[in-house]
Amino acid sequence: MARILLADDANFMKLIQREIIEKAGHTIVAEAANGTEAVALYKELSPDLVIMDINMPEMNGLNAMKTILESDNAARVIVVSAMGAPKFIKQAIEAGATDFIVKPFKRERIQDSINKALGLV
Repeated sequence: MARILLADDANFMKLIQREIIEKAGHTIVAEAANGTEAVALYKELSPDLVIMDINMPEMNGLNAMKTILESDNAARVIVVSAMGAPKFIKQAIEAGATDFIVKPFKRERIQDSINKALGLV
């Protein structure tokens, strides 16, 4: 199964996502609390997939995603955010996000998005 990097500044969100991801048989290789950490961990670990919040300190998720994609244009990033306005979704997808999940989310939505990003469906 997939090696996944989680990036969110809210520990409870990482905990919820970790549980969903691990139950689906995937491995969390690392967790980042901000965009700067996410970029560094991506470069170090080369995960199969990144699941990233937009609103984070130091570097937001969109800028972190753009930086990751500049270094690896094959990177797969799912954006998860409470900012579900169409403008944010459009920005994320145009910037290269594989998918955009609006918080709060259902377990199935995360699982479907991971499967789609990994080409398992």
